[in-house]
Formats: sequence, structure tokens, C-alpha cells
Amino acid sequence: MTAPISLKGSPLHPRAAIDTRASLLLQDPRTKARNATEKRFRAYGLSAIVVALLALVWLLVSIFGNGLPAFRQTFMTIPVTLDAALLDKGGKRDPADLSKATTVAYGKLLAASLGAEITAKGIDLGGMDAKALAKMISEESPATLRNRVLADPSLIGTTINFTLLASGRIDGYYKGRVSMESAALDKNTSPEQLAMADKLKAAGVLSTSFNTGFMTMPDASDKRPEAAGLGVAIVGSLYMMFVVLALALPIGVATSVYLEEFAPKNNFTDLIEVNIANLAAVPSIVYGILGLSIFINFAGLPQSAPIVGGLVLTLMTLPRIIIPTRAALKAVPPSIRDAALGIGASRLQTITHHVLPLAMPGILTGTIIGLAQALGETAPLLLIGMVAFVRDFPGAPPEGLFDPASALPVQIYNWTQRGDPGFVERASGAIIVLLVFLIAMNAVAIYFRRKFERRW
Repeated sequence: MTAPISLKGSPLHPRAAIDTRASLLLQDPRTKARNATEKRFRAYGLSAIVVALLALVWLLVSIFGNGLPAFRQTFMTIPVTLDAALLDKGGKRDPADLSKATTVAYGKLLAASLGAEITAKGIDLGGMDAKALAKMISEESPATLRNRVLADPSLIGTTINFTLLASGRIDGYYKGRVSMESAALDKNTSPEQLAMADKLKAAGVLSTSFNTGFMTMPDASDKRPEAAGLGVAIVGSLYMMFVVLALALPIGVATSVYLEEFAPKNNFTDLIEVNIANLAAVPSIVYGILGLSIFINFAGLPQSAPIVGGLVLTLMTLPRIIIPTRAALKAVPPSIRDAALGIGASRLQTITHHVLPLAMPGILTGTIIGLAQALGETAPLLLIGMVAFVRDFPGAPPEGLFDPASALPVQIYNWTQRGDPGFVERASGAIIVLLVFLIAMNAVAIYFRRKFERRW
């Protein structure tokens, strides 16, 4: 017989001495090194998050600090007597005769009315003449008053309370861009005008209030930053998003359904899938060159038109819709397809009645995010001429799709290229508007995803 094996003196013996160096309660050097490495990795990750948040906060503070003043504007409210002898010499109220009165005549009328209001308030002119008073008024105001009179000739001969834009320098004075020291060196204003503005503000003639014109007025020339607005750019962006949604969504979903549900798996479909993935990574400026050569040079479509911008953005957005749509279709369990086919449904009925409704949250999310990315694109729109200066609003669709227009990101780029600091303020304000649109579109995507989401 084999002799029994004794465990005495062995580590396996219950009474054997426990080696404290190998205890689970104490860390050996290798365990300490691993734990230290893990702590360093967590510290690196936390530091990266803190740096990213600080950069985001700095960016938002910079944008909102520079852009929020664009939503407030300095106005003057004065009584203006529309002298018939000056505006309608014939006295017939004929639109042809009324249009002969230029903005120069209306500008002189506003300057005289401002001087009369200063005298009526008992404010000392301080040696300022009519020319100096006229520089306190925006060059946009005479044109605004002229358009109002042409739209309603019955105003001629009456006295109206007219709210007009103060000049960009006066507006900048109350926003911290202009000071008495800088005004002494500026040919467009003077310390006397700033002092007069303070007197007018104390008398209730001048005030700063919310600027609705920033969202509704068109762009203005380089000399009138106080009159520049986003109206045309917002309309142009909405028209382009309408074109992208009408084309990219059905084409992208149909392509995804075919490739995922019907197309055979062979080298040709593999080549298509690889090309779709590659197109999603192509720089946007390449799509601008493609749109310039095909839609403008070859098809003869007008430059700076929302239809061209929408077509270019559609080409750019299609891969960004197809990829998430295919991922949403793949996420639907195969058992649902098998169950529908097992009870006699056709392939098309299975897809339309079961697969697509279940994949709808992912499809809508991918579509809205793709539209949001297209809304912020600038480079392809610059190449098709949407950087042009546009004052007139485009007409209603479908004719308006072919009218000249601008877009929000292009308008931001355009304003940053101008020298007046007032346009930098306007550009930052436009960035805030664009961010609001993007946040709203992402919020809609989250809402639809939660609304149509089904769990199994």
C-alpha cells in the first residue's frame, strides 16, 4: 500500500503558518503599481473632462458676452412733421412724384426734426449744427421713413412720432465699444455728439431696448452696422433645409432599406457600402466644387439661390442619413422579420408594417442630426456664391427657391470680414441664433427618439 501523504508543514495544512506577504488583505508591490496606474488614468480622464468643460465655458462666455448686445439697440423717438412742400411739391400724392424725394431730403427732414425736439426739450445744442445732428442718426432711418411715406401717402402733411435708429457710434457708446477718448480720434463721431446723446437719454428722447430688427431686417452696408439683420439669412437657411429634407430623407431611407433588406450581398453592394462610408468623410468644400460644376456651370441654375444650396447640402447629407438609418434597421431583431414572414406577410409588408416603425426613432434622430450639420456648413455655400450681399427677401416657394438669398453661417462669415466693430457684435449674435437652432433641432431629435422608441 502507498503511504499516506502528510500535510504537516505544508501551506495547505490548516495549521500551517500564514504568509503575511501573500495575504489578500495586504497589497503586494505589483498590486500597488496597478492601482496607482488606474488612479493616474482616472485622473487623466477627469482632467481632460475639466479642461474640455472649461474650454466650452470660455467659448460660450466669449460668444454670449460679445453677441448679447446685438439683441439690444439704441433708438430715438421724435415728432416728425412730413412737410408737403418738401416731399410732394406737386400736391397730387402721385407715387411717381413722391418717389422723386430722395433719402437725402428725408435725412435733412429728420435732422431738422431732431434739432427742433432738442430745442423744445430745452437742451443746449452746445454749438452743434444740423450736419453734426444728422451724424447721430443712422443712415438707414431716412430710407425707412421714405418707405413708410410711399406705402401710406396720407401721412404727408401730418406730424408723426417716428422711432429711428441712432448711429452705430452712438449705439456703440452705450455698449462700451466707444468712449469719449476714442470719439475724439474718430471722424465718424465726436465727444460733443456723445454728450448730446446723454442729454437726450436723460430727456427720454433716446433709449436702448430689445432689437427685433436683428431677426427681421436684411443685411446692411459697411457704414450701417446698427441696421444689419438676419432676416434674409434666416429665410435662406429655412428654404435650404426644406430642400434638403424633401430630397435627402426619402432618398436616404429608400437607399438604406434597399441595401439592408433587399440587395444581395456581393462585391458590388460591398463596393457601394464602402463608397457611402467614404463619402461621409469627404470634406464639405469638395461638395461645393461639385455643386459649382454641376448645378451652376452645367445645369445653369442661378448663383446664390437656395435651390442650389439645398442640392449641394443634400449630396453632403445623404451619407450621414444612410449610415444611421442602416444602423437603425440592423438594430431591429431578426425574430420580428421571421414572425411576420411566418404568418404570411410579404417582404414589403414586413418592412413597412414592422421594421420601419421600430427603426423610426433611429431614422428620425439621424435625419435631424444630419440636417443640423448641414445648417452649419459654410464652405460649400461660399463656392456657389451665397456670400453675395443680398438686401431683398426671396419670394414664396417655389419661385423663391431660385431668388438670391444668404444663409446663417455665410452671414456670420461675411460680418467677420468687415472692419466696423459693430459687425463683430452682429456676428457673435448670429452665432447665438445659430446655436439656438442647432440645440432646438437636437432637442427635437431626442423628443422623437423617446416618443417612438419601443423596447423588446
